[in-house]
Amino acid sequence: MAAMSRPFLKMNGLGNDFVVVEARTAPFHPGEAEARAIADRASGIGCDQIIGIEPSQKADAFMRIWNADGGEVSACGNATRCVGWLLMEASGRPSATIETEAGLLKVARAEGGQVTVDMGEPGLDWRDIPLAEEMDTRGVELQVGPIDDPILHTPGCVSMGNPHVVFFVPDAETAPVKEVGPMIEHHLLFPERANVGFAEIKGRDRIRLKVWERGAGQTKACGTGACAALVAAARRGLTDRKATVELDGGDLVIEWRESDGHVLMTGPVAVEFTGVLKDQAA
Repeated sequence: MAAMSRPFLKMNGLGNDFVVVEARTAPFHPGEAEARAIADRASGIGCDQIIGIEPSQKADAFMRIWNADGGEVSACGNATRCVGWLLMEASGRPSATIETEAGLLKVARAEGGQVTVDMGEPGLDWRDIPLAEEMDTRGVELQVGPIDDPILHTPGCVSMGNPHVVFFVPDAETAPVKEVGPMIEHHLLFPERANVGFAEIKGRDRIRLKVWERGAGQTKACGTGACAALVAAARRGLTDRKATVELDGGDLVIEWRESDGHVLMTGPVAVEFTGVLKDQAA
């Protein structure tokens, strides 16, 4: 079969960037090597994640997600906002529903051209994360550095459809994201690896956050990471249930709704450019 050209959109949510491919009319299933090639910032298009918009029997579309390392994952909050915006622009409606491996997600327009996604309830049991052994996920038995004077310790763990570890630090700007992130991502406590957050509490309604994303490295913004940081902080009484989370790429407003336990994330989306992917000849 001859190689085929496939249009894509380059989008971002607070600098967390994606190559978004329309796959409702023709299947799109890149292998690991192809996904890594697309995501490569030196020789490819360059992105944190690759997104396929597929048909769904349950929702407006199914969203499939590949990380920059080529591995497929279940959830990406910023990508959900981007895909939701595309679906709402196409339909002219104020909301959309997206099916993911992590479940159905509802997206709606918010003030100022922003988009809100209902991420559902966070997973708080140790089996939800998952952890390799039973622990209280408010503060797990994990530390970095000397046993009598660790530089990081007792992080909270939350699943937002993907596993998150949140360390609370005095200063996010000096947090050892690139040094500690890969080590914790691959720690034996996390059989499915983990996203690693470094959260500085700036007030009851404000968190400064840096994130090492599983399979993508340090990114400018991580939507599920922002949700996990707010939930982990609120569980420990460090913040209220609604806060602005400051990421390198900008701010997200996160609310852990008391009425139903759902986590709502609101923030901007942007289209950077369009292009064409060339499928490999089959």
